[in-house]
Amino acid sequence: MKKYKVESFLLYSKLTLDTNHILKDSTEKIQELLDKNSKEGWTLTSTDASKFGYAMYYYLYFEREV
Repeated sequence: MKKYKVESFLLYSKLTLDTNHILKDSTEKIQELLDKNSKEGWTLTSTDASKFGYAMYYYLYFEREV
């Protein structure tokens, strides 16, 4: 039997000259979540992202055997 969970986070656009700041911040946050969940036996199965105004919403879907 498998157990599932969703990890989500949100990043806002900032006033900066770095056009890749959301990419850099999200990559760092995603890596943190992957490291934390893999230590607990979770496997990443899917991802999704959506934009609303100045915000980016990220969703990471994990599963593991129970």
